[in-house]
Amino acid sequence: MIDEIKIFSPATVANVSCGFDVLGFCLDTVGDEMIVRKTSEKGIRIIKIEGYDLPLETQKNVAGVAALALYDDAKPDYGFEIEIYKNIKPGSGIGSSSASASGSIFAINELLGKPYNQTQLTNFAMKGEALASGSEHADNIAPGIFGGFTLVKSTSPLEVLQLPTPYDLYATIIHPQIEVKTSEARAILPKEIPMKNAITQWANVGSLVHALHTNDYELISKSLNDVVVEPYRSQLIPHFKDVKNETINAGALGCGISGSGPSIFALSKGIENAKNVENAMKMVYSKTPIDFNTYVSKINTDGVKIL
Repeated sequence: MIDEIKIFSPATVANVSCGFDVLGFCLDTVGDEMIVRKTSEKGIRIIKIEGYDLPLETQKNVAGVAALALYDDAKPDYGFEIEIYKNIKPGSGIGSSSASASGSIFAINELLGKPYNQTQLTNFAMKGEALASGSEHADNIAPGIFGGFTLVKSTSPLEVLQLPTPYDLYATIIHPQIEVKTSEARAILPKEIPMKNAITQWANVGSLVHALHTNDYELISKSLNDVVVEPYRSQLIPHFKDVKNETINAGALGCGISGSGPSIFALSKGIENAKNVENAMKMVYSKTPIDFNTYVSKINTDGVKIL
């Protein structure tokens, strides 16, 4: 049995416009790297973090809390130490905390000989995610662990549905270098929504799921419409409407807020369209004083990967 493992834990996009708190998909070109190894000393220790200033204390780190949840259940007679090479900026809206949580429990599960299935791993990782966001939710965790598109049918008990991914589907992300706190992005949402909007929203979720199953790109485009959350959260993201208009004009199937923002995602058919969309996004923000990063990625159908 192996004593050390190096993994890539990918960024993810949650909500996917119409699927607030239930839909997500996995990216391929941006993510964290982690090294986890067995130690004779029992317990979980985080010994190194590079990239961003995050706590090394196990109980204060998302990766540590998730790892402890698994460790306390598995009860091995040895311990683990974790090195985190953080490439996803915390607060970016592309699942930084969930990548930490997913990566640590995936790696430990491999070193234990894979006693846990993907749903169980998602459950452990949610404990870490709760440290970052204040509640246990799996819309970023699930696509990282299962890969591709996922729908979280229920969190208690946890039930995750893995959805098919059309082969030629690409994501383009722009991450403006501003901070949108998840707590603030949640606080701005209305407690009640009109019945008309609710009907529109669940029709869009249903049609998006059908479109993924049938490789119907036109229906994907028609379904990527959020009438519940985006009208409120978009106010927190400068130039969101300009980005959305320009990406659609550039050939995107649809465009929306990634997680709670500030990142904005667009889905496109084919790499050329995705790159044209990237240029359109850059054009909007290059006229502003706000720094930004962009990514173009095929949908990652594997999730966390061993390097």
